Amino acid sequence: MKDKCAVFGVYAPGLRVANLIYFSLFALQHRGQESSGIAVSDGERLFVHKDMGLVSQVFEEKILEKLDGFIGIGHNRYSTTGRSSLQNAQPFLLESDIGPIALAHNGNLTNYQDLQKKLIEQGDTLQTTSDSEIIGKIFVSLKGKNLQERLVRTLSELSGAFSVVISTKDSLIGFRDALGIRPLCLGTLSKNGSSGWVISSESCALQTIGADFVREVEPGEAVIISKNGVVSLTAAAQKKRAFCIFEKIYFMRPDSISENELIYETRFRMGQELARESFVRADGVMPIPDSSVPAAIGFAYESKLPFFEGLIKNRYIARTFIQPEESLRKIGVRLKFNPLKEQLYGKKVIVVDDSIVRGHTTKAIVTLLKESGAEEVHLRITSPPIRHPCNLGIDMATHEELIANKKTVNEICSYLGADSLHYLSLDGLYKSSLKNADIHSARKKFCAACLTGEYPSIPDSQPHSLLQEPALNF
Repeated sequence: MKDKCAVFGVYAPGLRVANLIYFSLFALQHRGQESSGIAVSDGERLFVHKDMGLVSQVFEEKILEKLDGFIGIGHNRYSTTGRSSLQNAQPFLLESDIGPIALAHNGNLTNYQDLQKKLIEQGDTLQTTSDSEIIGKIFVSLKGKNLQERLVRTLSELSGAFSVVISTKDSLIGFRDALGIRPLCLGTLSKNGSSGWVISSESCALQTIGADFVREVEPGEAVIISKNGVVSLTAAAQKKRAFCIFEKIYFMRPDSISENELIYETRFRMGQELARESFVRADGVMPIPDSSVPAAIGFAYESKLPFFEGLIKNRYIARTFIQPEESLRKIGVRLKFNPLKEQLYGKKVIVVDDSIVRGHTTKAIVTLLKESGAEEVHLRITSPPIRHPCNLGIDMATHEELIANKKTVNEICSYLGADSLHYLSLDGLYKSSLKNADIHSARKKFCAACLTGEYPSIPDSQPHSLLQEPALNF
């Protein structure tokens, strides 16, 4: 399973925003490690630099100095639609009747092929194999009497999962799909006597640059930020939301905010619930670092067992979970983790992790722990079994590759070499996902198709109404 992408945007008259975007992309590096890019506008022209690799590999000071502008967007990519190549790196730069625009996207269009065919029939030439270019081409091709009308029409054409940022020469735009599948938030920035606005996949990036979190962008909402302030285009009310449950379980950083609380707190509750469902006598509780640390602490707290570290992570090794090559994934565990043999020797350990996809990495970890002297290894997983692929922005394994699609829990446990295995129940996950929420109301807020096979209904078109709400003016 591979994460999707990170998007970031800044509108800050009086500031050079390239450095702010650069540091923000560092904070969002966990969402994509294939390529990185920044586009900025000085009010007249757009400048773009992008390349394959991590943020630190793509940018250096002399490059950032050339990106002179007060409006800008950034992107970290992991490919879902479109191959991993420089051609598909973002932001994309397109020409339009309102001048050049730059666009960056996180998600996956479900009507990609229909839109691609429509554009080709109109005579458009596509330069990439990415659905993100499709979004840009649709935005460019749809005319309107103003930017608001163009956005309304664009949103009506798109289906699937998308959080998008766009920079025109004089404005910053952000919008989110009607079901709110991928995250997007809004913040304010004040530096050196200048003030501005920030749009980000996650709020953790706001903290990095000293911006303040305002709120999440609502499902189906678009915001336009310009010299006139902020205008909100609000979609018609949706009966159901479908925020990706795996954002809560794994993808988002624990210091990011979702549903007005830290992801850390949500994962802590998942660990508590897991302990209630699956207590076993053991000497202690350890996480697979880093995403399962809050859940392991919650498990230890609830079970009144000691929390300890059994594996030390080499954070200079890219995450095996999102490596594109299977061969890299198989050798990645021993590159990535060093066992603390003195902590493990002769102990019965509860190992908390967020998920099991194919099972190769988990099997290698169990082997490593037992070779390091662990007497028993009891696996506790904070998601239910993943039995179905995702078509909404996570490049997950196929049905045939998903271990839980082929084996029972007991068979998986035997294959992994663990002494016991328990997945958090679906009700337990829903109960943990929102503070003080009942299971029924939580179920209506999330997409858990990879766990249940029940994919959210994506309307072919989404009716939007124009609601202008100028926010704080600059």
